[in-house]
Amino acid sequence: MTSTTRPRHGARASLALTLAAALFGAPAAAYADTDPDLDQQLDDLGIVHGQHVLDAGHVDMGPKFDENGEWQLLIHDDAARADANATSVWRYPEETVFHVGDEAILPAPDDPAFDFVGVDPGTDVWVVPQTQNEEVVWLGWNTQDPEVMQRLDRGVTLTLTGVQGPGSMTAYLQAGNFGGPELLWDSKNPEPQPIWVDTNTHTHANWVFTEPGVYLVQLEVAADLADGTTVSDTQLLRFAVGTATNPQNAFAATWEGEAPPEEPESQEQQQDGEDGQQPQPDAVPAPSWFDDPVVLTLVILIVVVAVGLVVGLIVSIARGRRLRQKVRASRASAAAAATDAAESSTEDDEEGSQR
Repeated sequence: MTSTTRPRHGARASLALTLAAALFGAPAAAYADTDPDLDQQLDDLGIVHGQHVLDAGHVDMGPKFDENGEWQLLIHDDAARADANATSVWRYPEETVFHVGDEAILPAPDDPAFDFVGVDPGTDVWVVPQTQNEEVVWLGWNTQDPEVMQRLDRGVTLTLTGVQGPGSMTAYLQAGNFGGPELLWDSKNPEPQPIWVDTNTHTHANWVFTEPGVYLVQLEVAADLADGTTVSDTQLLRFAVGTATNPQNAFAATWEGEAPPEEPESQEQQQDGEDGQQPQPDAVPAPSWFDDPVVLTLVILIVVVAVGLVVGLIVSIARGRRLRQKVRASRASAAAAATDAAESSTEDDEEGSQR
């Protein structure tokens, strides 16, 4: 296991005042798209294996396609930002622990706008800040991997699906000098909590933990790609909150809630076939008109009308035939009557002449 400790500067008292201002409604702008600290352009960085503890420095979670073409939620360890001799890499969440030490402790604000934190004003909480504190890991997210930006349709949906830990966790943004907090995720809410993230986005938020200990944060990242493929991945972020919390306990922690659903294989995620060739994606059946209930209703109406017309035509033809038969019968009867009358007249004439 390796551990990253970045250079730290500044007195804690001054830092606490600065963070209290930035995080809990003071004049400093806590969130702005123009924040120069958020300007970054990622290269096609490699993915490394091995347990690693991050307790300071810039870190983002984000989607990336791995060497097998699989869509993954990974951790961007931006080590090169703090150390020009270091290399920034992507790490696997199950091999990474965010150690949030006691340098992150701040008192909960006495402001109803922050009641969602769930503790009394003045209570110590551990805060991973939206604006960088060099003594605390700086965790955000991005959609800036070059291949991801090339293949995304519009953006991704990042969904909190569960949190396991000794206290509660909330994440929120605060925009502008006077803007109130915008709650993104709250572990006290059992429902999935999705947020939308545009392509080429880099964002940091405030993460607040109410108790020390190990937290597992379950997140899903899902997206539609430009080629029509849908991809998703669910991972656990591991936090060791409090200086006394051993990161090894976070590595060893297991999820006790409902297991994340098994991800369906996309076209890019399928493994090679038994013959060593990349299997072709299953043929997608052409959409049927009958899948549309409106079209199906119209078809049924057309069929009913057509059947009615056919039945009406048959009835009309039958009636016509019966009418013609009646006319012929009537004409035959009239002709027979005329013949009988003529014969009767002839007989009368013959009888008269005999007399």
